[in-house]
Amino acid sequence: MGGLSGVLATARARGTVWGYRAGWSAVRRMPERAAYRVFDTVADASVRRGGKGLARMRANYAKVRPELDDAALDALVREGMRSYTRYFCEAFRLPDCTHDDLDRMCRAVNDAAVRANLDAGRSAVIFVPHMGNWDIAGAWSTGHLAPVTTVAERLEPEEVFREFFEFRESLGMTILPLTGGPNPFNGLREAVDRGDFVALVSDRDLTSNGVEVDFFGHRARMAKGPALLALLTGAPLYAASIHFAPAAPGRGAAGRETVVTFSNEIPVPTEGDTAAKAQAMTQACAAYVEGPIREHTSDWHMMQRVFVDDLDPTRLGR
Repeated sequence: MGGLSGVLATARARGTVWGYRAGWSAVRRMPERAAYRVFDTVADASVRRGGKGLARMRANYAKVRPELDDAALDALVREGMRSYTRYFCEAFRLPDCTHDDLDRMCRAVNDAAVRANLDAGRSAVIFVPHMGNWDIAGAWSTGHLAPVTTVAERLEPEEVFREFFEFRESLGMTILPLTGGPNPFNGLREAVDRGDFVALVSDRDLTSNGVEVDFFGHRARMAKGPALLALLTGAPLYAASIHFAPAAPGRGAAGRETVVTFSNEIPVPTEGDTAAKAQAMTQACAAYVEGPIREHTSDWHMMQRVFVDDLDPTRLGR
């Protein structure tokens, strides 16, 4: 049985890699609206099939929108899955996008302070939640703000991780693997020294070294990396949300565009040690993204455990 399991695991892994490669190839050749309709169909089928990821999305949405009844929550999960598959549809088509296409597909709100820092040669560190299409936001930022550096979770199988790694680097971004290589924090400090736009998806703790914050009336664990990086380098810290919005004629793709909205600069506390300041700044980021996540809940693609009540106690060291 062990040998058969190994063969099946290898086949599944190769099938996943083949699926991503085939998706990249096929979706790029399809007419725009047809491609998005296909991914809507995939999303609806996934919701009907259910599974752990959908159940977790529903549980997370229930904490964000406790006023919703079961029917409304089910509808929100369906829209959430459509938003999530839209991200993949756009990711598969993104390599063919020109600078003008990105102008049409993405716009920024409240970005004046970020631009001023970058134009002056200073880096900016951005706390980003799992919202909207962060690849389009990253590609747009590389072309319109400054070179983007970020950290990516290592996926399994390795070939899929390499595909996404190379895809994102082809968009002009510098990608630092979270694990399996040099400490990414050192690379992030170098990026700040270069004046890069450092965007870190941080609304979930991937390392068990994060901090607890208040989030929608519950305790949640989030990464402290953006706050710590800002504190240790002197770079300004911002939070940003990303959501899909109806597009005006001539803008967007299939009627929607990506909107990146920046917070004002997150203030550095005047009291406390570095750990206390990092916790307070992470809490400020969490408080900022609560508003956009509540308003655009279906664009929050959180299909993992983030709230402390849902986490394994052994992971929390309890």
